[in-house]
Order: sequence, then C-alpha cells, then structure tokens
Amino acid sequence: MSATSSPAQAEPATTRSSAAQTEIGSVFVSNYPPYSFWNEEGVPAVEKILDTPPAATELGLYLHIPFCRKRCKFCYFRVYTDKNSGEIQRYLAALAREVELYSARPRIASRPLKFVYFGGGTPSYISARHLRELVGRFQAALPWDGAEEVAFECEPGTLTQAKLEAIKEIGVTRLSLGVENLDDEILRENGRAHLSSEVYQVAPWIKALEFSQVNVDLIAGMVGQTEPSWRDTVQRTLDLDPDSVTVYQMELPFNTVYSKSISSDSGKGLQLADWQTKRAWHDYAFAQFEAAGYRVASAYTVVKKDKPGRFVYRDSVWQGTDMMGMGVASFSHVGGVHFQNQTSWGEYLGNLEADKLPLGRAFAPTAAERLTREMILQLKLGKIDAGYFRHKFGAEILGIFGPAYGKLQDEGMLKLRPDGVELTRQGLLRVDQLLPEFYDPAYQNTRYT
Repeated sequence: MSATSSPAQAEPATTRSSAAQTEIGSVFVSNYPPYSFWNEEGVPAVEKILDTPPAATELGLYLHIPFCRKRCKFCYFRVYTDKNSGEIQRYLAALAREVELYSARPRIASRPLKFVYFGGGTPSYISARHLRELVGRFQAALPWDGAEEVAFECEPGTLTQAKLEAIKEIGVTRLSLGVENLDDEILRENGRAHLSSEVYQVAPWIKALEFSQVNVDLIAGMVGQTEPSWRDTVQRTLDLDPDSVTVYQMELPFNTVYSKSISSDSGKGLQLADWQTKRAWHDYAFAQFEAAGYRVASAYTVVKKDKPGRFVYRDSVWQGTDMMGMGVASFSHVGGVHFQNQTSWGEYLGNLEADKLPLGRAFAPTAAERLTREMILQLKLGKIDAGYFRHKFGAEILGIFGPAYGKLQDEGMLKLRPDGVELTRQGLLRVDQLLPEFYDPAYQNTRYT
C-alpha cells in the first residue's frame, strides 16, 4: 500500500472519536505514521541505511520470543502455541543468526547497546538451557555488558526457581510479570494460561533474587470483570509490592479471538466494559497506588517514589533511539527508517537459514513526521517539554501544534504551559484516543495496522 492510498477500514488509533463502546480496531498508538502505510517498496532504504557508518545515536535491541502456552483471547501479537521443541530450537537459531547478520553491517557493528528487551509472546516459555545458549550467541555478536537495562517479560506459570535464576544470571535488570488480573474466573474466560496461585508461587522466588526492578502488568476491562473484582485485583497487586505497575485498558484489535467472534456474531453475549468504565477503573488503580507511595510516570505506569525506576526501553523508543527488532514480525527503527520483519514463520526462517535479512516492509518518514511521532509518543508521559524539540529538531511545537493543543485545552484534556504542555488526569486516561488530533490529514481515519 502506498502512502497516497486510503486503507478501507478506519481504526480508533487513527480516528478522533468519542465512541462510548469498545469498538473493534487498535486503540493503543505505538508508532506514527500508521503501519498500514509501510510497504515492500521501502525496503531498499533499509539496506542503504545499514551500509552507512554508525551515527552518534544510541542503539537498543528487541528480541521477539513468539511462543506461549495458550493464546489469550485479546492477544494481537505474532505468537505460536503449537510449536514443538525442535521447531523452537530452529527459531532460536534463526533469531541468533539474525543478530549476527546485523552485527556485521556497518551501521550496527561495534555500537554499544543501551538496552535489551526480551518480548513476546512469552520469553519465559523457553527452557533455561535454550535461554543460556541463545544469550551466548547474542553476546558474542552484540555484547550488552554496558546496557542500562535488560528487560524480560514473563508469564507466571512458565517460571520455576531455576529458570528465574537463569534469567537473573544472563543480566536481566527489569522483570515484567504478566499478571493482568488476580481473579481466576476472569483469567480463564480471557484465555490466560496462568491462574493466581502461580503468581503467588513465583513471587517469593522473584523477591529473593533481588532484580533491580520488578513490574506487574494489569488490564482494566477484561471480559467478565466487575468493579469489585477490579478493586480486589488492585489491592492484591499492592500486597505483592512491585516496584512498578503497568495498567492497560482492554482493546480489541482486528485479529483477536474476541474480535473475530464479535464480527461473526458468536460473541454477542460478551460482557465488555465501555470506555468510561475502563477509564474509571484505571483512575481508581492510579489513585490507590498513589496513596500507597507510588507516582504516576506515564499514561500506563506507576513507580515507587522511594525506588524511582526507569523504563529505558520505553523512553528510548519514544525519543527516536535506534532499535533493532529481531524475530518474526518484529519492528525496527534505524537512522530514521522504520521497518518490519516478515510475518510468516516460513519466510522468516527461510531467509535467515539462507543468510538473508528477513525484511518485509518499511517506511521512511519525513522530518515533520519524525517530529510528530516523538511528540505524540512523549505526550503519553503526561507532559511535553518544548525545549527538547527546540534542541533536537529546531522546532517550536507550541506553534506547530498550537491549534490542536488549544482544542484539547478547551476540552479539559491538557493545560498549556510557558514551555510545554501537561495533560490533565482526564487527558492522561484517554491519551491514545487524543493522538489522532495531531495526525496529518492523510493519516487520519485510516487503517492503523
């Protein structure tokens, strides 16, 4: 699809809407311009940038481990639940080979890594032996001894004490536990593989290993959730005493199990919270965490005031840092060019086994689009510093985006400051639904993915 074409089906992530009900389509904005405008014609720009000398920018590494015990009914990521040990080993060998191929390219060679992020899927699904072997090959190609953060996502039911020890041994500093909810009925209904008992089983092991930062993920508005069950989950999360908590609001992108069932009419009886309810539950959680000594660090996260944690991966991505995304369907951003790996298991593996990079589609944004991208992503932090954009882009964002800021201020979503903007709590809780206000008209009301 070219940047001049118009995708057929618009999504909330590109449409400024005040819809009350949860609609099918992506809401969470992770990039700009929308992914639907990326194409194969952009791939040569990736090869060209990889052959240029390294720039004085920082570099991070994302590693996609796409295996899960079960597929959650709300999941939209590229994951597999049917791969045997041999297939997993084949994938991990290809993943390591991908890192090796990139490490030989002029743009990447010898650059130190600022962060490493193991995402999924479920990185903790693979065995401790496979993890050690994989990391050994990674480290030989792109050492991360000086990285500020090594983050690792976990599903509670895949963890053992020995596996946690292996995760700590490879240098993980930020462990993120996908709890989502602590009501077993809700976990079962939404297709989660774990139950609350497994969270409580692993919690003491995690605490004993003293990771630098332990994060817990929660989702407000899972199918079947009620206000009492949400309040109970928030309190029980406080009792777990994590260093940070990430709260997402349930959404239904096109390719989820729930979305497909709704589209086919088989999911008409689903108990879905509306946006007002989800925002109220999100706000309740933030208020409870704040009362317990946490501070709000973004639209989704709270961190302990007495143990200020950073999320280096998030902040780096939102500031345009170069990031190599390794793995099937993974996204990268290098030298201002955005690109995604092939999304097919066979094509991804086949290319790497032939020593070819598995490039699928790409997009080279203009300078104005790069500015917009950083501004809208950093708005998720709750405030924007105009001086940052003046220094980096030579741009006055209060002038460029003045009309949109003014409109949102009139709506009570933000406040204009002498050198920036600050979201109100109302704006923070719906920030993704505000962001299309800043899009170029060509990207509004389009397909996001």
